[in-house]
Amino acid sequence: MGTDKNVEYRLELARGFLNEVEQDYSLKRWRSCVSGSILVLEHTGLAVLMLFGVSPLTHKPGKHLSQMMSEGTVSSEAAALIEQLLPELEKYDSHEKMLAKYGDEALYRLPWELFGEEQGGMAIDAARKCMRLSSEMADLVR
Repeated sequence: MGTDKNVEYRLELARGFLNEVEQDYSLKRWRSCVSGSILVLEHTGLAVLMLFGVSPLTHKPGKHLSQMMSEGTVSSEAAALIEQLLPELEKYDSHEKMLAKYGDEALYRLPWELFGEEQGGMAIDAARKCMRLSSEMADLVR
């Protein structure tokens, strides 16, 4: 699989998860909405990394994108898009993913108790934003 094929695969994964998230949101499945949105964010972040030749073998694309920014290895247009991606990738990093999967084990709160409409709405907004930005990045870099 070539780099373009790998990037397109990640973007298609993200689109598929976003379609599921849209359904979850309409059905008011807030935990699923957050969990699926996190997958959209992860795959869009990985797609962007792959556009710059970085291995997709990470679950923290924001960390690597931040490093690229600090090294100054991307164009100013690409940097502007990455700057918009980073807050979303950082917000929905490992902690939120763990809560969506396992709940708050220390307080014995199940995942379905932790996420409501507000959290679902914020997560889906982040997923839509990252999908748009990663598609723009793919068009810019290719």
